Amino acid sequence: MKIPLSPLGLGCAQLGNLYHAITDETAEATVRQAWDEGIRYFDTAPHYGLGLSERRLGAALSAYPRADFVVSTKVGRVLEPDPGGASRTDSQGFVVPAAYERRWDFSRDGILRSLEDSLERLGLDRVDVVYVHDPDEHFEDTVDGAFPALLELREQGVVDAIGAGMNQAPMLAEFVRRFDLDVILLAGRYTLLDQPALDDLLPLCGERGVDVVAGGVFNAGILATASPGTMYDYAEAPAELVERAQRIAGVCARHGVELPQAALALPAAHPSVVSVVVGAHDRGQVRLNAERFRRPVPRELWTDLIRAGLLREDTVLRQEERA
Repeated sequence: MKIPLSPLGLGCAQLGNLYHAITDETAEATVRQAWDEGIRYFDTAPHYGLGLSERRLGAALSAYPRADFVVSTKVGRVLEPDPGGASRTDSQGFVVPAAYERRWDFSRDGILRSLEDSLERLGLDRVDVVYVHDPDEHFEDTVDGAFPALLELREQGVVDAIGAGMNQAPMLAEFVRRFDLDVILLAGRYTLLDQPALDDLLPLCGERGVDVVAGGVFNAGILATASPGTMYDYAEAPAELVERAQRIAGVCARHGVELPQAALALPAAHPSVVSVVVGAHDRGQVRLNAERFRRPVPRELWTDLIRAGLLREDTVLRQEERA
């Protein structure tokens, strides 16, 4: 089923205290700013802050008509209470007490339980999109358990759309081949610095009519500022990658375009990409990302990046981007 996603979506990992804590008030203001910027698509997961992101997102969205927004969450990690962990901080990047532990579970029962728990945390009676989350090491369990369960839920009308969210392209492509998916969330693999999704996944989605949500477009930091950062996919970037980002930034500057602006625009220009999802720690970051997203990028920028060997020659752009 085609779900109407706003072209820019809010990724809600930061609402779960990703890397540093924010207050409930800041989380609510972040969602409110996103709404004021016209964002109507919100993506979350149990993994984000051990459920904190879902709880905060649900509370913030309760101020708006349910029919006016789209929410996606994810399955594959079930949260189990861990009373002994409450005195520790979560070890997976979220500044929250480790009062729960994540347990991988891609079985039918695990999918049903995960979705039920998410609905309770969100305070909703339904979510629009459910993704299988990071099943990299669980391919067979996902094929045998998760997707059959999600297909059943979609057939019953419990969810409108199903898919998978991953940081890699090959397995997503295999899922698209095997199952009747509606949408996928591709993180970090169609960016200014990394475009392996052009090999197989994006053409396949175009053939099958599968919508693509692009996440991780800043590659976790290196493309997030006008001068390239040093973090790439949650680790220190190799010197040659930083140098490449600097060269891309130089070409962007000649066209009056900021590096983050181009990082948002490239995936948005692909015909199969229906939404670009970006996280934010506060309302100021939402405002800045929305402003950058709205700024037009001259088509000559892509041409110059291709000529300089900084962008793949088979980069695909919407027709209006070529005109």
